[in-house]
Amino acid sequence: MREYLLVLLIAAGTTYLLAGLCRRIAVRMGALAKVRTRDVHTEPIPYFGGVAMFGGLAVALLVATNMPFLGRFATVAHDASAVVWASLIICAIGVLDDMYDMPAIVKLGGQVLAAGVAVLGGVRFFWIPLPNGGLFSPDDITAIAVTVIVIVVCVNAVNFVDGLDGLAAGVVAIGSGAFFSYTYVLAYDQQLVRATTASLITVATCGIAIGFLFHNFHPAKMFMGDSGSMLLGLLMALSTVSFTGQLDHAALSEGTDAVPVLLPILLPVAALALPLLDLLLAWLRRTWNGQSPFTADKQHLHHRLLARGHSHWRAVLLMYAWTAVLSVGVVAISLQHRSAAVWVVAVAVVLVGVLTLWPVRMAPSRIGGAEADVVDRGLDGDG
Repeated sequence: MREYLLVLLIAAGTTYLLAGLCRRIAVRMGALAKVRTRDVHTEPIPYFGGVAMFGGLAVALLVATNMPFLGRFATVAHDASAVVWASLIICAIGVLDDMYDMPAIVKLGGQVLAAGVAVLGGVRFFWIPLPNGGLFSPDDITAIAVTVIVIVVCVNAVNFVDGLDGLAAGVVAIGSGAFFSYTYVLAYDQQLVRATTASLITVATCGIAIGFLFHNFHPAKMFMGDSGSMLLGLLMALSTVSFTGQLDHAALSEGTDAVPVLLPILLPVAALALPLLDLLLAWLRRTWNGQSPFTADKQHLHHRLLARGHSHWRAVLLMYAWTAVLSVGVVAISLQHRSAAVWVVAVAVVLVGVLTLWPVRMAPSRIGGAEADVVDRGLDGDG
């Protein structure tokens, strides 16, 4: 645990320090988020937060692979290298889009390329849990296809939710923290190897998200841009994929309870529940209206919270609360006394639901200062 905590601190500290430098570079290069009619920020804000996060990730993984415990496992070191290369590609694509507003098809190609690099590095699905508690071992082609699809979906899900100061980074920090807790506690309880790629990626992801939040809390000093949101989505996807390759599923599939076997898939879905829901609703909404799924709009979940009169901070905190309830709740239900945990989670869901739907007086003047990459920076191609 001490080495994981050190990785977290290194990732957070490096990201925090690099963010200031990246902000100055963005200003000099003119990489600024301009104010558009559908955005909720009121003045141009520098990009390149994703570059700082990539730097924090690279340094943290480099140190981790040279630590006494984590560095002993060749699989973790090998996977860490693949993650860094895939992250470099997705981050570079994001930087180019932030600066030049690339077409949607080009960004999609970059996401597939990054996924391909991760797959070539050995990070892919080796088994997929089934609802009946069984396991499905796909052939190589199927495994690669499923891996690429999962990565692209997660990348764009985080991209879609990146619409308010501190929103995407906070949601990912909470989700990745919950995922790390599950992977580590599970390994401890089942007496499995505690050094896994999933644990390393999730703790590093949590670290870089926390480090960037200090620059991104409302009112934000800088934005992560596509380089950051796509990077966070990629890392969440890779942590899920790698978990199925290194987890001893035989230890989990003992007995008739299917929940432990399904958790490697259910937990990441819970951690990214809001981004995935936002992505699904956006595509359904636009398709129903006869629009392209890539058409930008201002009807995302965070926009709807603002429209109800919630302040910027309140909207962000509500999104944090939903993420915590769902992700931490799934972990608690799986690792603690099942019935008691279900009741606690149910009460938490009702409480957060009431706070979300509670009538709030409209205060349009308070709606401002949010991220410029508010809407659909993943595939919309509209900057």
